[in-house]
Amino acid sequence: MQKNPVYVSVMEEIIEYLGNGVQKALCAGVKKEKIIVDPGIGFGKTLEHNLEILKNLNELKILGVPILVGSSRKRFIGKILNVDPDQRLAGTLATCILAAANGANIVRVHDVKPVAQALKMSRAILNFK
Repeated sequence: MQKNPVYVSVMEEIIEYLGNGVQKALCAGVKKEKIIVDPGIGFGKTLEHNLEILKNLNELKILGVPILVGSSRKRFIGKILNVDPDQRLAGTLATCILAAANGANIVRVHDVKPVAQALKMSRAILNFK
């Protein structure tokens, strides 16, 4: 899956794939409020794919369901920062803050307290009038 992931248009393909999944779930009787989509950061994606997804995450809003991002301690953070998994908190904070600002409703993380604090602070700044 990670050897040579190829997409013509990563966001279009993810939206199509997840949209089909949402439709299948709805047709199977799953209530829309029970559906969450995850673009799969790190799964079958290059470093560049992951950055593109995070930057353009708001495009997934077209699906009409909450968006989950699981970027915590991922390999692409390690590649960019040249650090091991236990040293990826700063990169995780950055990805979570930007994911939330770009439309993520849920973030899956290893370090709950610092991420929650960073998100609270970023929301305070972004919502300041």
